[in-house]
Amino acid sequence: RSRQFQEWISNIPMEHMQISADIISYAKNECGMELNQSIYVALTDHINFAIERVEMGVPFQNPFLWEIKKFYYQEYLIGKVAIGMIEKELKVTLPQDEAAFIALHIVNAELDLDMTEMVSMTKLVNDILKIVDKHFGEQIDKESVFYERFITHLKFFAQRVYIGKEVKSDDTEFQEIIRNKYHECIECVDEIKDYVKKTCNHDITDEE
Repeated sequence: RSRQFQEWISNIPMEHMQISADIISYAKNECGMELNQSIYVALTDHINFAIERVEMGVPFQNPFLWEIKKFYYQEYLIGKVAIGMIEKELKVTLPQDEAAFIALHIVNAELDLDMTEMVSMTKLVNDILKIVDKHFGEQIDKESVFYERFITHLKFFAQRVYIGKEVKSDDTEFQEIIRNKYHECIECVDEIKDYVKKTCNHDITDEE
């Protein structure tokens, strides 16, 4: 493993390692992020690859650009700062989509998940929002603070799904009141429950 690491280091330009370390320092010191150490290798590798793609003229789009901007806005802003740092220090202009990729690496390091799980989590949140939109559409104010809170809840819910943590409660009376009072919402929730079971093999608890 040590030999592989040495081999990896020998193939990465020192200035790419330095800019990656500077971006991580910015995220930690200026934005107060607590990041897993694994980000040093993951982000450096990604930046190196992104610069190679630009130099070869190979375009690469982020299919989750909108979702990342919406769900992980603070991390996305760090990604935008990172692109500016790369342009200033290395004279390489990365596409704006890269801000979202860098954001995902930061979120990964915050939650201690790998990139595959992170992409799956983002897709899960987006698919749940589509189900809600199908049921309620125009009734929902997507600019409201309540919608923002709902997205925040879904992010933590998706995280719990992927780490296998459940929210449980013995307050069955409260759950029954909710079921009786918000019948239309429950139909939507039941569809979400079926979707999560089908795609993630995860049973949502009554409390959740």
